[in-house]
Amino acid sequence: MQPEPRFSRASVLALAVLLLTLPTALGLERFIEDTDRFPGWRGELPGDATGGETVGFGELGKELWRGKVEQVSWRPRAFVYHHFLSDEECEHLKELARKRLVKSTVVDNKTGKSMDSLVRTSSGTFLARGEDEVVRAIEKRISLITMIPEENGEAIQILKYVDGQKYEPHTDYFHDTYNQRIENGGQRVATVLMYLSTPEVGGETVFPHAENKVSGAGWSDCALKGLAVKAVKGSALLFYSLKPNGQEDQASTHGSCPTLAGEKWSATRWIHVAAFQPGGNKGCVDSNEKCEEWAVMGECDSNPAFMKQNCRKSCDVC
Repeated sequence: MQPEPRFSRASVLALAVLLLTLPTALGLERFIEDTDRFPGWRGELPGDATGGETVGFGELGKELWRGKVEQVSWRPRAFVYHHFLSDEECEHLKELARKRLVKSTVVDNKTGKSMDSLVRTSSGTFLARGEDEVVRAIEKRISLITMIPEENGEAIQILKYVDGQKYEPHTDYFHDTYNQRIENGGQRVATVLMYLSTPEVGGETVFPHAENKVSGAGWSDCALKGLAVKAVKGSALLFYSLKPNGQEDQASTHGSCPTLAGEKWSATRWIHVAAFQPGGNKGCVDSNEKCEEWAVMGECDSNPAFMKQNCRKSCDVC
């Protein structure tokens, strides 16, 4: 009589995990035409992707977005997703933000707190995460193209630039230790910058330390100082602040060139290495130092979706 084969508990568990994940992996291949050519997938990219190619993304047997993806650069890793947002989505985000716009601030490298600066002269505001159906759909779409969980993303920030307003070159990864705390989501790994309008002149996103530069007519003087991407309504720029090995990528230094004519509207979602939680916990805290000032101005009532999520203490939510 042949002895019965013996299987360890570890072997059985490994087989079960494989069977559970196999359908998901097979389903994903339906929507990504070539996984080895997906931007950022496994840290690899083909040399001929600069011309752009059409790929689709989805889940559970349903395609949720399909469009042209263009590799802009390898150093930094940067890609443009054409027609990422519809005109209706762009206008909806602008309308949500229009009455909330305040002077933009920057993060102090020493304290990690927000402060005014001549480096950044735009006006802007934050939407609440999952604020409405449209915002939730966009957040999900971002998660699909980056293959990073939705909970790793910060609230979307809307910015408006006019009359020469700009944002000098900077990095999105944090230099201070406070904002890099793992309980707060850790370091920023990637940025998705969505363009909600097409300015008449200027407004390009420029990477001054990239290995290549743009040239020729049609670019502002600012854009000619590095690799640049034009702000085109509906398109999205994905770039990584960290290298595949986790090191900070100085080539990701970028800025918004002066908007010389027309308006530039953008929507930014920063993505962390772990689940992002403002303040590091869900307790009674404010995620912005201006929360108390905004509360005094009546923003808890006029802008409840954003304030009651991000200014819990000042709005007496807890």
